[in-house]
Amino acid sequence: MKLYVKFFAIHLKSQMQYKLSFILVVLGRLIFTIGALIGIFILFDKYHSVQGFELEEILLCASVMLMAFAIAECFARGFDMFPSMVRNGQFDRIMVRPRNEIFLILAGQMEFTRIGGLLQGVAVLIYAIYKGNVEWTADKIFTFVMMIISGVIVFASLFLLYAGICFFTLEGLEFMNIFTDGGKNFGQYPFAIYGEPVLKFFTFVIPHALFQYYPLLYVLGRTTNKFYMFTPFIAMLFVFPCYMFWRFGVRKYKSNGS
Repeated sequence: MKLYVKFFAIHLKSQMQYKLSFILVVLGRLIFTIGALIGIFILFDKYHSVQGFELEEILLCASVMLMAFAIAECFARGFDMFPSMVRNGQFDRIMVRPRNEIFLILAGQMEFTRIGGLLQGVAVLIYAIYKGNVEWTADKIFTFVMMIISGVIVFASLFLLYAGICFFTLEGLEFMNIFTDGGKNFGQYPFAIYGEPVLKFFTFVIPHALFQYYPLLYVLGRTTNKFYMFTPFIAMLFVFPCYMFWRFGVRKYKSNGS
C-alpha cells in the first residue's frame, strides 16, 4: 500500500507540473460529457417523467454512473491502455519485476484529469438531493455509497476483461466500449426503461443493473425489499470471472520479442 501511495504522489505531482494545462483538460472533459446531462433536462422539459421516474430520480441514477466511471477510469486507466503495452513490449518488463502485474499496471498509469467526471457526478448528486424527495435514512445512505463503490469495481473489472482479451488479439476490441463508455451513458437512465431483455442482460451478464437499477429502487422507496440493498455486493463478484480470464491470458502470453 505504501508503494502505491508513492506512485499516486508521483503521478499527481507529474500531472500538476502544468496546472493550467491540467485545468483545461479537466474542463474539456466536463464540456465533452455534459451533453448527455443537457439531453436529460431537455427531455424532462417536455415530458415530466420517463416510465414513472422523475427528473431528480434520473439524476440520482446518472450521478452514480458518472462518479463510478470517473473513479474507475482514473485508477484503472492502465488496463484501458494495455494493447499498446503488449505491442511495444512493456508488459515483458512488468512480467520480470518482483511485484504483481496487476499492481504494476494500476500503479503505472493514473489519469487525474478524469476528476472532471467525478466533479460532474457530485454536482448532479447535490442537485438531485436538493430537488428530490428522498428521505435519506442511514440504510439508504449506505446503499447509495455501495452503489458507487460497486460501480467502480464493475467498471474496473470490465477494463481488466478488456486487457485480458488483448492477449489473444493484440488490439483492443471496440465492442467493449459498449459496456464501459456505453454503459456509463446508457446507465444514466434506469435500465428498466430499455425493456426487459436489456435489463436481464445487464443483470445476469454485465451486472450494471445490480449496482444501478435495483438498489436505486430501494433508495427511492419504490421497494422495501432489503435484498435490493445488497445487490451491489453481488455485482462486485463480477471481478472474479474477469480476473480468472486475465490469469488465463497471462498464462498464454508470449513475448513479442521487442
